[in-house]
Amino acid sequence: MGSLEEAEPAATEGPGRERAGRPLTLTPVNVEGWRYCTSKLMNPYSGRLKSLRAAWLSGKTRPIEYRKKQLEALGRFLDEKKSDLFHALHEDLRKSAFESEISEVAFTKNEVMETLNNLDSWMKDEYMSKNLATKFDSAFIRKDPIGVVLIISAYNYPINIALVPLVGAIAAGNCVVLKPSELSSSTERVLTETLPSYLDPETFTVVTGGPEETTKLLENKFDYIFFTGSRNVGKIVMTAAAQHLTPLTLELGGKNPCYVDESCNFQNAANRIVWGKFFNAGQTCIAPDYVICSITTREKLMPCLQKAIHEFYGSNPRESPDFGRLVNNRSFQRVRALLKSGQVAIGGETDESDCYIAPTVLVDVKESEPVMQEEVFGPILPIFTVADLDEAIQFIKRRDPPLAAYAFSSNSKVVNRVLDFTSSGGFCGNDILMHMTLVSLPFGGVGYSGFGKYHGKFTFDTFTHYRASLLRGMGMESLNTLRYPPYANRNLGLLLSATSVRRTGMCTLQ
Repeated sequence: MGSLEEAEPAATEGPGRERAGRPLTLTPVNVEGWRYCTSKLMNPYSGRLKSLRAAWLSGKTRPIEYRKKQLEALGRFLDEKKSDLFHALHEDLRKSAFESEISEVAFTKNEVMETLNNLDSWMKDEYMSKNLATKFDSAFIRKDPIGVVLIISAYNYPINIALVPLVGAIAAGNCVVLKPSELSSSTERVLTETLPSYLDPETFTVVTGGPEETTKLLENKFDYIFFTGSRNVGKIVMTAAAQHLTPLTLELGGKNPCYVDESCNFQNAANRIVWGKFFNAGQTCIAPDYVICSITTREKLMPCLQKAIHEFYGSNPRESPDFGRLVNNRSFQRVRALLKSGQVAIGGETDESDCYIAPTVLVDVKESEPVMQEEVFGPILPIFTVADLDEAIQFIKRRDPPLAAYAFSSNSKVVNRVLDFTSSGGFCGNDILMHMTLVSLPFGGVGYSGFGKYHGKFTFDTFTHYRASLLRGMGMESLNTLRYPPYANRNLGLLLSATSVRRTGMCTLQ
């Protein structure tokens, strides 16, 4: 999704009418109110959302049988339209069938299967512990759907990022509006033209368009918003959500560090770093954004990186069927400008007509240069040098928490030290990206890399309201008299004793 257009600033004066012989001047407050009311009347999405709201209120999405039927249909879509999806992904990103299978279709299918296998247990009431005052009652957590939810996806993994949240939203019993990225236009077209024929149109709809359409869409009230994209657009989405006090998940990004220790198998580390960095031409939110290491380590790592790039993509990566392209010219121009930072040690070739930038490694980069200030999100890997592990950790800590952090070392204490003393949305030791393949682990950011989590049960939880419930009987009213006026100190002591939480496992010697 591109940057949304900024809203017009509020005018100090606006349309007026005569009242008691004097013109009414609209203040900034009532101008905004007038615009809001007008926009609601003219909003092109209000009719569809009204229909979804009616379906939600009818309770149609609540039965587990309905949810499973929709999930099974989504699974069939992935199977039956796989070739169409592969073709679209290749048109949008020059993505190979291999990468499309493992990171898009099979990845999403695993989420569907995991959810179908466990939905019965996820939906069950969770019975909770009680105090003495509620000993004869039933205390539990009910898993309620949230309502009508909006999912806004990104272009870099246009199937994965759109449909994995959708799996959890359906499983939790919600009605869904899906907004695919307009930048991956071929995939957007496949989703728009074929997915609605698999899912119930009364409870699911796809909305297309760019920033203007998305801005209009966000004027409507949703019960939850799930956004994946850049920080700048995330701020706009969060501002729009605040107008309706709508909760949301923001899956953003950041500069993911990759520490390489002097004690490691350098060729193994290089193979894994090169694969993870240049997968999808670097357009992966959890790709290593930069390597951080000592100068000695860099000199040992460089020939290994060169060897891995050559073995993976050949002497001319442009001819490799396994190396993708940047999504459009705007992205190409932004990433190519980063080549001015530091010195090109490997790669650096570009072709604007093909949105091609070769797998590139930069050295001698400075912290103040653009490649170390913004998320690369392309096939450029800067190597930033520090004196030792302590300096590397301090460097990572003083920057915004990233979406992922990586550490390579044959010494487990080094890997664990990076894990213990840094913060990130996720962490992987001695490999790249692989933590994302586990549906048992949550995926999400922290701080500026986003908030909220999903994958597996965590997606179900994200789109579920955990409703605190207590069921009591109508009898034994004599026990309740302890809390009724007129109050008595004796009753207070008994009531506190019946509701107190005491620390366990403590042995106090008198």
